[in-house]
Amino acid sequence: MSLFDEIKADPMNKEFTDKGWNPIFNAPKTAKIVIIGQAPGLRVQNTGIMWNDASGDRLREWLGVSKEEFYDSGDIGVIPMDFYYPGKAKSGDKAPRKGIAEKWHPQLLEQMADRQLTILVGSYSQHYYLHQKSSAKITDTIRNYEEYWPKYFPIVHPSPRNNIWLAKNPWYEKDVVPALQKRVRQILGPEKTEK
Repeated sequence: MSLFDEIKADPMNKEFTDKGWNPIFNAPKTAKIVIIGQAPGLRVQNTGIMWNDASGDRLREWLGVSKEEFYDSGDIGVIPMDFYYPGKAKSGDKAPRKGIAEKWHPQLLEQMADRQLTILVGSYSQHYYLHQKSSAKITDTIRNYEEYWPKYFPIVHPSPRNNIWLAKNPWYEKDVVPALQKRVRQILGPEKTEK
């Protein structure tokens, strides 16, 4: 049984499987970069295509990669902290469920053994992978991104909901995004463009 089928069959995911939903992730064995986010939004869940929204457009811009490179190269893996859309909260979407990353991430990461960089998108993945207390401030984590090299690169979630944060922290797009793009290119090499 594939990991995809095992995750689908997990009793923890029964309510989603019963809706006909598939787990959203991509873990190619050839991945050099892995992106760990929070959980799919409803549009992503409905289309089955990761980062298929305004957040994804901005993420690819920050990475300096095309849609083709992101989806079709086999160089980029995507694992959320929860594989399913968790539903609406009072503000935004509900948090990823606890226990999912602990149970499934080690197996998914093991099959992407050639990864050279893990990009941690947002506070849920940063708290988990950087072993931070929930009180850790995402602004401090991202400002000090070089502390987590070469294994991890923490970034803010590219959601339009974070436009206010981006406006208050202009250093992010001035300093952090170019460093991220440079690191991505070091790993992936020049972007392959069709002639």
